[in-house]
Order: sequence, then structure tokens, then C-alpha cells
Amino acid sequence: MAMASNMLPLGTPAPDFRLLDVVSGRTVALADFTEAKALLVMFICNHCPFVKHIRDELARLGRDYLPQGVAIVAVNSNDIARYPDDAPDKMAAEARLAGYTFPYLFDETQQVAKAYAAACTPDFFLFAPGKPWKLAYRGQLDDSRPNSGTPVTGRDLRNALDAVLSGASPTQEQHPSIGCGIKWKPGNEPSPTN
Repeated sequence: MAMASNMLPLGTPAPDFRLLDVVSGRTVALADFTEAKALLVMFICNHCPFVKHIRDELARLGRDYLPQGVAIVAVNSNDIARYPDDAPDKMAAEARLAGYTFPYLFDETQQVAKAYAAACTPDFFLFAPGKPWKLAYRGQLDDSRPNSGTPVTGRDLRNALDAVLSGASPTQEQHPSIGCGIKWKPGNEPSPTN
């Protein structure tokens, strides 16, 4: 069932994370990105049709923005017992197949998804530099959805990235992302206030 992102308040500090990158086998942490010009945290997975619909654009974002000093990480928080297509070995294969040039992190405990109030895949959180990082954009990649006939451009997220890179604030008119709900482990669902 499709659901919308939670739209965390702008200005929220970036929650800490320390997760395994399934491609390199290295641990990646928020602290690794102190010199970045922006930080993009994307909650995605392998099996969701909404993510499959935009996977080429996700790869393009990496190719276009990593060289400009943007730190980009993708996080998969799904319950792999019920969704084995999202298991770490399959994540690594998907990252290679899709051409992802950014770390693809596995959130086994689902605590990072909870800290970010992530609700769906895809869910995007763009932070402007500072101590701490501050949320500048959250919401959709663009207006395209599976079977919508609208081309995938990445317009909304790209405009926000370009604004942060130029030292400006993205537009305050931000639209929620729509996607598959994060597949919480039984009993691990966030409370309505979480």
C-alpha cells in the first residue's frame, strides 16, 4: 500500500547513524561527512515498485552530485525475514546492477529509519552543512509515479540540491514522497509520535 513521507520539520538536526555498506563491507557513519557540501540520506529498498521506477535517476544523482561534494547514502531498513529480496547480498547486487556510486547501507535494527521518521521507500532527507547538519529538504524526488506517464526528472530534489550547494535555502513548498511503507519487523513499528 502506498503511503506518504512524514515531512520532518525543516531545520531538524541530522540523526546520527553508523551502518554497514553492503557493497564495500565498510561501516559508514554520519561523522564521515564533516567536509561535505550537503548530505542526502535516501531510504530505499530493492523490491518496491516506486524505487524501481526511479532507480536510474538515483544512479544519475550519484554521478552528478558526488563530484560536487555532496555526500549521498542510501539506507534500506526493511524487515528481510519477510522481504528477502531486500537482504544485504541482494542489496549489493542491486547497487552494482543499478550503477549506484554511493554507499547502500543496511539498517538491520530499523533504529535509523525511526530516528529519521522515515515512512516509505523512497524517502529523501537533504541536510545543509553545519554543526549539526540541518534538514533543508524532505519530500519527493519529482512528480513521477509508476504508471503515471510523467517522466522521471528528479526535478524537486535536484532543485533543492542546487539551492543548498549555492548557499541558498530550498523552496519551502515541498511535497511528500509517496512509496511503499517501510516494512517494519513485527512489534517494531514506530509509535504515532515517533
